[in-house]
Amino acid sequence: MFNFSKISQELLKGLSERQKEIIVRRFGLKTGEPETLQKIGDDFDITRERVRQIEAEGIKKIKPRVENYKEAISFLENHLNQFGGVRKENVLLEEFAGSKNTKVQSSVVFLMTLSGRFKKISEDETYFTFWALDDKSISSAKKTMRDFQKKLEEAGKPMEFTKEKQALSFIEISKRIKQNEEGLFGLKEWPEITPRGIKDKAYLVFRKVSKPLHFSDVSKMLKGSVLQTVHNELIKGARFVLIGRGIYALKEWGYHPGQVKDVIAMVLSDSKTPLTKEEILQKVSQQRMVKENTILLNLNNKKYFAKDSGGRYNIKEA
Repeated sequence: MFNFSKISQELLKGLSERQKEIIVRRFGLKTGEPETLQKIGDDFDITRERVRQIEAEGIKKIKPRVENYKEAISFLENHLNQFGGVRKENVLLEEFAGSKNTKVQSSVVFLMTLSGRFKKISEDETYFTFWALDDKSISSAKKTMRDFQKKLEEAGKPMEFTKEKQALSFIEISKRIKQNEEGLFGLKEWPEITPRGIKDKAYLVFRKVSKPLHFSDVSKMLKGSVLQTVHNELIKGARFVLIGRGIYALKEWGYHPGQVKDVIAMVLSDSKTPLTKEEILQKVSQQRMVKENTILLNLNNKKYFAKDSGGRYNIKEA
């Protein structure tokens, strides 16, 4: 590994004190925190433009000496090549300097910037700040992300992604796509990827076990959650359906919200023809985990349902 701090110090030799201080502060070589033209200008009592001119003059003196560090630059190029020519900035810098040594990180940025061999792409709404070898690498990374995002949107659920580190490096720069604890990738706003609050976490519990659960069991799986809070969130959550005494299921599994009488009405409405008591019991039992007598009690409510001469039931006409 190269001593990037030493390289930056050697590159600064021969500059005037003002040139040296401005460049050190602009790149954060002493503190690890780059400073703005305005901040430095205020301290020197000169304009932002004059700070920029002094910085440019100093860098012009330094640049011819950058070629003396070809090995270090090649080392950085080879590293990027291993990751498809693209690397998220903080990941790249932490790999070379650790997460806390920001002064060394600044020295790496200093050398990469002066070498002219790398492209720094600033953060925007879609991507984090990242470094790339060339325009081809940038285009390849962005196309991979667009294609995978489209695939995710079409699937509507998290998916596996290649384990090749080049492609995973592309994922790192994306703000739209993230990996969850199960190792699957999806859109950042999906609850399976970024759960927000008890509702989302409970939803993931149901998705994981793939069966109806009592709210107390959900609470146990959500360690540290208050029992009543979990119950309240399930009652209010549009994704959950109460199908029995304290037992919930996901609406997306085909369960319909409402009371038992509402489910009976749905069954009869879907049938288009009157149904026998046994047929109704069988279909409603697929929707609700309640006693047979509860279904029959609701079915015999003459306000909502009528029985014909053949003993079959239908929705009572208004």
